[in-house]
Amino acid sequence: MPSTHTGVSLICTVRDEADNIAPLLDSMLAQCRLPDEIVINDCGSRDATAAIVRRYAERDSRIRLVAGGHNIPSGRNHAIASATGPLIACTDAGLTLDPHWLAQIVAPLEAGDADLVGGFFRPAPQSLFELALGATNYRDVSEIDPARFLPFGKSMAFRKAVWAAVGGFPEWASHCEDLLFDLAIERAGYRRAFAPAALVFFRPRSSFRAFARQYFLYARGDGMAGLWPRRHRLRYGVYGMLLALLVLGKRSPAVRLPLALLLLSGAAAYTHGPYRRIWPQIAPLPWGQRCFVLALVPLIRLVGDCAKMVGYPVGVWSVGALKRGSAEAWER
Repeated sequence: MPSTHTGVSLICTVRDEADNIAPLLDSMLAQCRLPDEIVINDCGSRDATAAIVRRYAERDSRIRLVAGGHNIPSGRNHAIASATGPLIACTDAGLTLDPHWLAQIVAPLEAGDADLVGGFFRPAPQSLFELALGATNYRDVSEIDPARFLPFGKSMAFRKAVWAAVGGFPEWASHCEDLLFDLAIERAGYRRAFAPAALVFFRPRSSFRAFARQYFLYARGDGMAGLWPRRHRLRYGVYGMLLALLVLGKRSPAVRLPLALLLLSGAAAYTHGPYRRIWPQIAPLPWGQRCFVLALVPLIRLVGDCAKMVGYPVGVWSVGALKRGSAEAWER
């Protein structure tokens, strides 16, 4: 039966998601508060994604398949432009929605308390590596400051009029487009709210290689968008100091013990949060598996930081090269 509520469009842009689009659509249709329409934008899939969505659309008239865009932000913009509701709920492929997600995430909009709402997300690991990665890199909801939390594209809702007022998602940004969208809304003076019970579940990356690529791309996006420069500079400074201390310890045996204690205390502080989050999850496991997961945490931290330190300057350089190219073209 159609929803008794009106005006909510649930949108998602997809590409080559044949392996996981069905669970996402099932979770959309299992919402306790059903959307008035579900707009799936296919962004050039080469697999059976579009065919799967069409089969679902034949069974439920709420689902519409549209096609357009060349990347995630342009695909989102096309889906939103195609949507008919004044309220937009936005999610991503590769995850599933809690049954109460839509009701929770649109509630502040319908109450008139916000113009943009951020939901939350929770890892759904399928291996010990994914468990360690999820606990290391993703905070618990209790660690979130609602006043500072910027919504992610995988779990957000907003007024369509606000989306139009800020010019939509920035289509030049291959990554971080959701944070740039949030910041544009904030600068325009609109209200933001946090809905911690609006949960989506996602599977963390399954290998160091996939994880490193993900964080490289995130940091490259930061560099291109000029996001968090102080945070990135701090990371370079800390690792530069660490390298200098290691060189000093190698040359001066007298400082090796205090240096080792300093490094151990720093590592303990850096991994305290992940270990606190991970221990309840691994407590039922055999000791061998527990030790394996615990040993992964500092390695995940190191790999992620290295990937960011490589990706960020690539992004900064890309913007500089683009500006230089534009200047040369203007001079000609």
